[in-house]
Amino acid sequence: MSGYQSQSKIYVIFSFIVLGIILFLFVIFYRALLDRKLPKLQSSDFDSALRGSIISKDGFSIASSQKLYKAMVDTRNIDPNKKELFIKLYTLYSGDDPTKIRKILSKKGVVTLSYEIDAKGAAYLKELARKLYKKKVFIAYQDPKTGIVATQGMSIVESGEKRIYMAEDTLTPAIGYIKKIEQDGITKVEGVKGIEKVYDNLLSSTQDAITKGPRDLSNTIILSGDAELSKRIDGYNVVLNTPLKLQKVIEQMATQKLNDLIAKEVVIGVMESKTGKIIALVSTSRYNPSNITINDYQSLNSTASEYAYEVGSVMKPVIFSLLLRENKVNPLEIINTYGGKYKLGQRTITDSHKNDFLSAEDIIVESSNVGMIQLVERLSEIDLYNGLLDFGFSKKTGVDLSYEQVGLLPSINELRNKTYKSTVSYGYGLQATFMQLLNAYNTINNNGVMITQQIASHLEKNGKIYAIKEQDIKTILPIETAKIMKRILIKVVESNKGTARKARIQGLSIGGKTGTAHIATSGGYSDKRYNASFFGFVNDISGNNYTIGVLVREPMKPYPYYYASWSALPIFKNTVELMVENGYLKPAIASPKTEIY
Repeated sequence: MSGYQSQSKIYVIFSFIVLGIILFLFVIFYRALLDRKLPKLQSSDFDSALRGSIISKDGFSIASSQKLYKAMVDTRNIDPNKKELFIKLYTLYSGDDPTKIRKILSKKGVVTLSYEIDAKGAAYLKELARKLYKKKVFIAYQDPKTGIVATQGMSIVESGEKRIYMAEDTLTPAIGYIKKIEQDGITKVEGVKGIEKVYDNLLSSTQDAITKGPRDLSNTIILSGDAELSKRIDGYNVVLNTPLKLQKVIEQMATQKLNDLIAKEVVIGVMESKTGKIIALVSTSRYNPSNITINDYQSLNSTASEYAYEVGSVMKPVIFSLLLRENKVNPLEIINTYGGKYKLGQRTITDSHKNDFLSAEDIIVESSNVGMIQLVERLSEIDLYNGLLDFGFSKKTGVDLSYEQVGLLPSINELRNKTYKSTVSYGYGLQATFMQLLNAYNTINNNGVMITQQIASHLEKNGKIYAIKEQDIKTILPIETAKIMKRILIKVVESNKGTARKARIQGLSIGGKTGTAHIATSGGYSDKRYNASFFGFVNDISGNNYTIGVLVREPMKPYPYYYASWSALPIFKNTVELMVENGYLKPAIASPKTEIY
């Protein structure tokens, strides 16, 4: 019996041992699988992608983005006895006002000391944070709700990006401006007007870089198979056709002329005739996109593309080109101009130069309204309407400016009325934009071929160049027609009777047309408000060809300065002279009679 009892005791002991082993293994597996809500050794790095830059042709940054950082601290982790030390050192490193920081730190919990710290300032403050930690400025704090004890120092984290316009108001309003938006707690920007708007999708960053994974004791992420990576993808840089130096010198000249003429605005456009590249687009209504105020609101729209107006006599060469295209005029035929006076409906149309007869081409040279009334009658209303459409009027030019307007043409039915048709021939009764006129004159100088205007040249990223888009190219005039029209416009400058003779520069082939237009008001046309224009071209012996437009809005300097020949034309000539000085044009040294086309 005693042997049986001993054996039973052994079984009991063995059972306890097995049960203990099972319990031990169960506890181990349980502890291994159970989420005990302990802090995981995980960390993440965030690197926000940036918007691309806008760069001038000569390599200067017009607009760029830089990262912004914010400084955060939990006030409960600051040792009360060392609070003033923290304030003193933080303001020394950041340049912030001590009073402002002291007020922020009076709140309990996590506070933001500054939102707009640049990369250099962020590096300094990160170094300060390490020093403060070593000096035990930060103490442990136990959260009464969770019981978690933590010592949180000062954190310097990315808050977003800031758009910087180093050239300030240069190339505005064409360059446009941006607005701030919030994406996942990070401040980003997007284009609102101008180049910033047109190329917003390409300028905008695509993806921020985030790295998540296990960390070592120094808080460095271990790039193991468990790490999660996403690559930073910045936006493309947009490179312009416009050199900053040329843009600035023309802007300075335009501002001087604005003040002298007491005008509302001066607009100047310079275009490479063969390529469509806009190498300068100047407005005196400029603003700093970094600091737009209420006084800048009237300057935010681009007059060149968003302002449609009755253009006056600069429309005459376009109508004459259509007559040539349709074989409805011989430049040398004689036209009756009725002594410079002609009854049109209830009005009497008069010319500045009183001629009984003029050759057809001299109607352009001497800018005869009466002569144009006679000539336009040869075009049917359908040919006239379709011809103006061909030249791009009442259509967008496709220039890379936002919110481009299209102007206004009379309908075919309206053009059946002689008065409508006649007034269109000398630039009234229709509305066009500056860019449409620049495009039309460029078509004449480019041997009848219309090409889309482009302010931007190409995209760039990581040293690689990418094309933006192909330009639309369309033949509007036969080459011989364009050459005849060019010769006539050159005569406008070269002839002693031409309205643009003040534009002459020896060694250059210059042609163009003046236009002075009354501005319509509610009671009719004003005798005090005018828009003065000159559109033309300049070609040199080296093969450089440029089309240039000038618009002076409402010059108020007394007579005769509201006339285009006294306001817009001298600005055109000054622009050409600046282009010569800066190497864009090379006047011929040979005889000034050398023909250049």
